[in-house]
Amino acid sequence: MRLLLPPPLRAGAALLPRRAAAQGSEQLESKTKGKLQKRICQVVLDHFEKQYAVELGDAWTSVRDVLAHPFCWQYAVLLNKFSRSAELESTLCAKGYHPAFQGPLPYLPASLKCYIRRNPGRFPAQKHQAGKLKGYYLLNAASLLPVLALEVKDGEDVLDLCAAPGGKSVAMLQCAYPGQFHCNEYDDLRSRWLKQTIESFIPDPLINLITVSKLDGRQIGDLKPEFYDKVLVDAPCSNDRSWLFSSDVQQATLRLIQRKELSSLQFQLLRSAIRALRPGGSLVYSTCTLSKAENSDVVNLVLSSCSAVVPVDIREMARAVSQEFTFLGGTQQHELLVLPEKGRAWGPMYLAKLKKTSPT
Repeated sequence: MRLLLPPPLRAGAALLPRRAAAQGSEQLESKTKGKLQKRICQVVLDHFEKQYAVELGDAWTSVRDVLAHPFCWQYAVLLNKFSRSAELESTLCAKGYHPAFQGPLPYLPASLKCYIRRNPGRFPAQKHQAGKLKGYYLLNAASLLPVLALEVKDGEDVLDLCAAPGGKSVAMLQCAYPGQFHCNEYDDLRSRWLKQTIESFIPDPLINLITVSKLDGRQIGDLKPEFYDKVLVDAPCSNDRSWLFSSDVQQATLRLIQRKELSSLQFQLLRSAIRALRPGGSLVYSTCTLSKAENSDVVNLVLSSCSAVVPVDIREMARAVSQEFTFLGGTQQHELLVLPEKGRAWGPMYLAKLKKTSPT
């Protein structure tokens, strides 16, 4: 979706360089901390303080401490089943990584393998090489929760409405072999990024079954009415992690002014997704922001204005992963908001699941 503001990065997209000082002495860590603090955009932080202190209450203090200090961020390693290496798994285990999802989840394909560890930092990234598949994808582990909630099965027709940079598309293809898989991204730059991601992780026989388009997501529901069994709407949002470190104050100020327009766009995308969904099909709406206006308010507006969809209870999934993720309390049964905290620095990630019960 093309916006006036620069396209926001998603969770799992912006990976900061490794800082060896974080592993050194307290003095070096203090210096590193000071350098990172200088990068925080005060305009954005002030805006977040006013909003999230109200919306999150006491939880905001610990969330802010994680968001404002990248040296305590964690990164998960999603293995690529199309280029699997036993040596890679052994290396991860030797470095203290363990499987991210081990509980009795309602949906957890054996082919989905993701490793995490409690310590901050990230595994070395792999460069894109034409014709060669990557062995793993680095991401925020919370980014996989919308994929697990969607429960894609073999043979289903699937739409990833706002697919760039492609991490969730790759994750869905680790889980199942869809009948038709449609990845859409309206923005030019992000669309190229999406194509490169798919080429880096999906082999030729399967990649030929994937459709990549640059359509306006608000129109897909009319172009492909009741065509898909599952739809993921990982909507453009005010990405709290990246916005907090905006280097251009004027750009950051403009983003904050235009932020109020995002909820209207998100609502339109969600309504389009519902039109594209077959009766009996389900969709997941997700963002990587803490903002209530872009999360539960959007979903509640859709539920109150569209009788063709009903909420789906995802509390069982939340209970199964509660050892690794921290959730905001008091949310409704069909939604989750992952709050980053030290040692479990995943999120922010909001997701809600809906099911279509009748034609639209």
